[in-house]
Amino acid sequence: MTKSGSGANRPGMTAPAPKPWIDAIAPYVPGRATADGGRKAIKLSSNENPFGTGEAAKAAYAAEARSLDRYPDAGAAALREAIGAHYGIEAERVIHGTGSDEVLHLAAGAFAGVGDEIAYARYGFSVYDIAARRVGATPIVAPDKDYATDVDALLACVTERTRVVYVANPNNPTGTYTSRGEIARLHAGLPSDCLLVIDQAYTEYLDPEDDDGALELARTAPNVLVTRTFSKIFGLAAERIGWGYGPAPVIAAMHKIRAPFNVTTAGQHAAIAALRDAAFVERSRAHNATWRAWFSDQMDALPGLRVVPSKANFVLVLFEGRLRAEAAYKGLMDAGYIVRWLPGQGLPDALRITIGTEDEMRGVVDALTAMASAA
Repeated sequence: MTKSGSGANRPGMTAPAPKPWIDAIAPYVPGRATADGGRKAIKLSSNENPFGTGEAAKAAYAAEARSLDRYPDAGAAALREAIGAHYGIEAERVIHGTGSDEVLHLAAGAFAGVGDEIAYARYGFSVYDIAARRVGATPIVAPDKDYATDVDALLACVTERTRVVYVANPNNPTGTYTSRGEIARLHAGLPSDCLLVIDQAYTEYLDPEDDDGALELARTAPNVLVTRTFSKIFGLAAERIGWGYGPAPVIAAMHKIRAPFNVTTAGQHAAIAALRDAAFVERSRAHNATWRAWFSDQMDALPGLRVVPSKANFVLVLFEGRLRAEAAYKGLMDAGYIVRWLPGQGLPDALRITIGTEDEMRGVVDALTAMASAA
């Protein structure tokens, strides 16, 4: 008699095989948290808030420690209501996710599949490629325009098979910004059965005059979804809280495949408190604007270095002279700073550097200045 579970030992048996489109995925590589050998270092690789988390959000999070035995509100009703009130949008058209990453994946999962295409700009967020391949869709990468989204190039890639177009604004990892007029032109050029996903993970770092009009498009158009996150300016990266806003039928379809109980109770309360802490958000925005400008000027002044103009909380530094990006990456690590080197995203000659505290940015400048002088 054959024993249960012994089939794996029978001749001719094979192991389960993933679908070919899953095999083709290059896994997401997060920013490093430690230097070589596990040494602690200042982490400027993941675009986190240098001020940490606001006191109001931390207090709201801590207050929920007594409810660890209960599932969170699966519908995140209070959080969605708070988001709606804060941004002047309809709460019933808000979907919540484990970071905006989940919402981006839900868009692909609900509206694309095998035989379909998903388009995005070169040097776009690496999750777009994963989200497309995960559902068996074909990723289509449009040429960039000096590291920024080229609307004409993106529209030229759209075919009758295109079901989703992703645009990050500001873009990650380049920090570039697409104007309101260009976003409107992109949307106007898409077929009505193609979902335009505008990823606004860094939108809170924009000046008010740089509003790209995405929320208004999502309110009025039947094929626009906006995604946002609490991981960046709100300082809640560890809790993985994101959300999306779009037409009711789009949101309803995404809810069907959303993981249940996906945002923790403590996370929901912390996010609500973070939305209300305007002083913390404004302090974070002002600090970022000041030190991003200063750091960019310092980098542009070094021989062989060039900064891609950024509207986010990081700067992409191009190494076009004798000092190469890989050497700078390793040199900064030796100096105690971890930044992001992105050869896997087609950027072997660039480093993405998060805007940290004043001391941290001065330290990075000193280290790079010494390396550039010695190169």
